[in-house]
Amino acid sequence: MHSDIRVCSNWEHAHERPVYTLGDRCPKCDAPAENSAPPPFDPTDRYGEYRRRARPDGPD
Repeated sequence: MHSDIRVCSNWEHAHERPVYTLGDRCPKCDAPAENSAPPPFDPTDRYGEYRRRARPDGPD
């Protein structure tokens, strides 16, 4: 998945909260911006079954 919205790669150290942009660089600190979309779902995830069981709303 690819998103057009990008986030400052250095926001945890340079800003109080994430800085979002559509460009390749952060408008406030000029650091590179990275994709803000979460990683895609991986059906071959070896530990997915255990994580789903550990969730309070997971299957019994």
